[in-house]
Amino acid sequence: MPLFKACLLSLHLLTGPRLAGASVFASFRDCSHFFHTHAPPVGIRGAAGASLKSICQRFRDKARYATMYDGDRRLALYSAYLPLNDDNEDAALLEESQAVLEDYTDAIGYERGPLNPDQHQAEPDDKSSTYTLTNAVPQSTDFLDTSWNPYLDVVRRRLNNFCHGRSYVVTGVTVSTSGTGLALWREKRQRVAIPKHLWLAYCCPWFDRNSPHKVRFMFPSYGGYALNQPASHEVVEVPVKDLENFLKSQMDAGRDVALFPKGCVAEDLFKRGKRENP
Repeated sequence: MPLFKACLLSLHLLTGPRLAGASVFASFRDCSHFFHTHAPPVGIRGAAGASLKSICQRFRDKARYATMYDGDRRLALYSAYLPLNDDNEDAALLEESQAVLEDYTDAIGYERGPLNPDQHQAEPDDKSSTYTLTNAVPQSTDFLDTSWNPYLDVVRRRLNNFCHGRSYVVTGVTVSTSGTGLALWREKRQRVAIPKHLWLAYCCPWFDRNSPHKVRFMFPSYGGYALNQPASHEVVEVPVKDLENFLKSQMDAGRDVALFPKGCVAEDLFKRGKRENP
């Protein structure tokens, strides 16, 4: 089977006892609804010269979320999803451009952590879809257990309690641009880049304007980031604009980073503005 056929590659990724599918495209056209106003982030770059893959993550023939994947680093750069309230590819070809389970077997101090976490999904199939390897990045075990997972729970409860409509979340990584970053190795080969930071941003256009002040200033959008390391990994929560500036500084981006390019406004208001200002 050719690697690309009609610009589409169907990957079937082992997720425990089940199989999850990933459809790779040149754009997110078929899963743009996971982005606010159907606009993916801009300015997020992979390794120099990398061919980035726009992945519509599917499970049981339904798109569940979207992932931007850097095949050179075998690393998901970000996943975008809607948080909810409570034929096999040739293995040798797959291993050349994607992490496989064996890459994590002897990873001491790191584990396979999802960008779109199962605790942000409610339905069993949506939870199962998060276990695909193209949604996973190496995360320090101590960082994941004591900082990142508790932060994900804070975000989940915040959106559940104070977001009155659909919310949008983008979670991603930064990677060292110096070429000296950490990586998982297997058989004397550098296999999977280890992220320097993990970050998250959410957008909730319709929120409770009578919520307590301690959370009201974190709407309609807010974000956070933390070092992916065994110590000193506290999550720093910041406005989305500050997070975008931080990501630009970390990625040596040639242009501004915009996680919600059209702003975090209600989509009907955005469409109305376009009609009034064609």
